[in-house]
Amino acid sequence: MSKRDYYEVLGVSKGASESEIKKAYRKMAIKYHPDKNPDNKEAEEKFKEAAEAYEVLSDNQKRQQYDQFGHAGMGGGFGGGGFGGGGMNMEDIFSQFGDIFGGGFGGGRQRRGPRRRKGSNLRVKIKLTLEDIVNGVEKKIKVNKLVAAEGVEFTTCTACGGTGQITRVTNTILGAMQTASTCPTCQGTGQIVSKRPDGVDANGLERKEVVIPIEIPPGVEEGMQLNVQGKGNDAPGGGIPGDLIVVIEEVEHEKLRRNGNDIHYDLHLNFIDAALGTELEVPLVQGKAKIKVTPGTQSGKILRLRGKGIPELNGYGKGDQLINIQIWTPQNLTKDEKKALEKLRESDNFKPNLNKAKSFFDRVKEHFS
Repeated sequence: MSKRDYYEVLGVSKGASESEIKKAYRKMAIKYHPDKNPDNKEAEEKFKEAAEAYEVLSDNQKRQQYDQFGHAGMGGGFGGGGFGGGGMNMEDIFSQFGDIFGGGFGGGRQRRGPRRRKGSNLRVKIKLTLEDIVNGVEKKIKVNKLVAAEGVEFTTCTACGGTGQITRVTNTILGAMQTASTCPTCQGTGQIVSKRPDGVDANGLERKEVVIPIEIPPGVEEGMQLNVQGKGNDAPGGGIPGDLIVVIEEVEHEKLRRNGNDIHYDLHLNFIDAALGTELEVPLVQGKAKIKVTPGTQSGKILRLRGKGIPELNGYGKGDQLINIQIWTPQNLTKDEKKALEKLRESDNFKPNLNKAKSFFDRVKEHFS
C-alpha cells in the first residue's frame, strides 16, 4: 500500500510553518491517541502515521529532502534497507515526541520511568555507476559502528533509583515546588554499567565492522541523501539505534553523460557518412541501439531515443537518450585525398546552405518542444 503525502496526513500546506505543523500534529495525536481509542487498530495506525509525518516535517533537513524527492528520498518502502519511518512503534513515538504531548492528554499517558536514549547517526558515501542508477541496486557496505557488547552487566542507577529522573523539592513563598530533571549519572536510562569486558566503553558499547545491505531505488542522483533508519550506532542500555545517512556519488561513465533524467551521447561522424547517410549502433546504458543517419545530416543535430534515459524518482516514466551528432573533419590528408576534395571544392553541393541549416537556438527550441 502506497504511503500518503505527509502534508496530507497532518492536513497542512507545503508552506506550513514549524508552529503550524506542531499544532496540526498535536491535534491529530490527541484525536487518535491510544488512551482515547482503546483497542482501535485504525486509530492506532493513524496515530503512528501522524507521528511519522511529524518526525520528517519537523526536521528541517528531512523536510527539505522529502520536499525534493518525496517518500523515495526518505527511502520509504524500499525493502531490506529499512528506509523510512514505517518501523516506528508506540514506545518510539512516546519517547521521541514527548514534548508534543506536553505531559499527557487530559489524564492520558505520561512518561514514567527511564527514557530510551538514541544512538548517534552515521554518514557514508556510496559510489554508483550509471547502470546502478538506471536499474536500482542492492549494495552491501561495511560500516564501522558502535554495537551493544556481549557480557555487559547493568545495575540500577543509585542516584535516581532506576527512574531516570532526579526530583527536587524547593520551598518558595508560594509553598513547596517539585521539579524533575534527567538523571545526570545514567543520562535518564535508569541503569549504569557495572561490568564490562575489555574494549567496551562506559556505555556498554564496542566498535565493530558490520555489513549492512542497502537497497538503492532507480533514479537517485549525485548528492542525494537517503536515510536508513535504525542502522546507525546502537544506543546505551538498549535504546533507539541511530540512523545511517547514505550520500550518493555518481561514477562517471566512459561514453555517456547524465543531464537530469536524460542521457547524452556524442556521436562523431565522418562527413562522408553525414553526407551519404548510414546506419550504425550507439551504446545504451544496457546494450546498444541501431540508429539511421539520414543523408545530409548536419553537425549539431540531436537524435532522440525515447524512454532510454533514467527513471523518474518517486514517479512514473523515464528520460530519453539524446544522440548529439558531431561531424569529424579529417587531418593530414594524402595527396590523392586532397586532389579528390579539390575537385569538389567548387561544387554547389559543397557550399553551406544557410537557408536549410538550423541555428543553435532553433535546435534547442526543437529539443524542448
